Formats: sequence, structure tokens, C-alpha cells
Amino acid sequence: MILVVMLSMTIAASAQRKAGVWSITPKVGMNLANLAGDVSNNSIKVGLVAGVDGMYQATPLIGVSAGVFYSMQGCSGDGDLKLNYNFINIPVLANFYITPDFALKIGLQPAFVASAKQKADKSEYDVKDAMQSIDLSIPIGASYQISDFVIDARYNLGVTKINKNGGSIRNSVFQITVGYVLPL
Repeated sequence: MILVVMLSMTIAASAQRKAGVWSITPKVGMNLANLAGDVSNNSIKVGLVAGVDGMYQATPLIGVSAGVFYSMQGCSGDGDLKLNYNFINIPVLANFYITPDFALKIGLQPAFVASAKQKADKSEYDVKDAMQSIDLSIPIGASYQISDFVIDARYNLGVTKINKNGGSIRNSVFQITVGYVLPL
């Protein structure tokens, strides 16, 4: 037990980052999106995610970040069915630094529907009116910084339903991004 306590203190002591520092990080990456809940025969849709995070290093071990991201989500279905949903995500995260370069993250992410299309049989339909205008997810993830570059992996667990009618359909998105940290 003493060994565990000493190891924890060593890791915490080495995870020192300078408090009071602001930074901005443009990011681009890939979503592996799907829908969960009252859906069947759906599969992952690959999409783009791009945006920017701003972070304040509140203490040497904790940072708080907020961002704005364009996110291509939805899913593929039977045959040529594709649900193409585009969201504006606003993640607000607490970043817990295990080492100076490695952080675990958790927070809340409201999102707004920018567009929603359904493609099937070579036809496309606008389905934005059938969707809730606001979605809420819990992002859980980790990041690793190498020099001024950061690699971020998150899972966005949808907690509110995105459809207005019928059962409950929620977003389920794994996201990986690469960014460049710009100190302010």
C-alpha cells in the first residue's frame, strides 16, 4: 500500500504543467459515428471533424477547455441508406494531467443540428425537421501532446434523443483528432 501511495505521489509530482496559461488548438480528424437506441441494421459512418479548442490551465494538474467543432455524424443502414447529420459541437471538458503530456478528459457537449439528410435509392431527403435542434453528449477521452502537436481520442456518449418522434435514437461517436497547440 505504501508503494502505491509513493507511486501516485511521484506521478502527480511529475505531471506539473504551468498554471494560469491559456492556449488555442486548431484540430482536424475523423469520426466513427453511429446511432444507438431504437435503431437496427445500422453501421458506422466515417466523417470529418474540424474545429478549435481553447484551454486554460487552472492548476498544474487540471485544465479546462471549450471548443467549437463541425462534426459529420449519422450512420449507414441497409442497402444504400445513409443518414448524414452535420452538427456544431461545443465540448466543455475538464483535463486531468497524469503526466505533463498525457491527459484524461471528461465533460459535457451540447450540439446543434446544422443539417440532416437521408439518402436512399439515389434520392436525398431533408430530415432536419424530424430532429431535435439540440443534442447533449458526454465526451470521455484522452490526449497526448508531443512537442506542440496533440493527439486526442474521445468517445461522445449521446444522452439525449436526437429524433422528435418515435423511440429514442442517440448519437454514438468515436473521434480522433490531431491539433497544434498555440500558447497565448
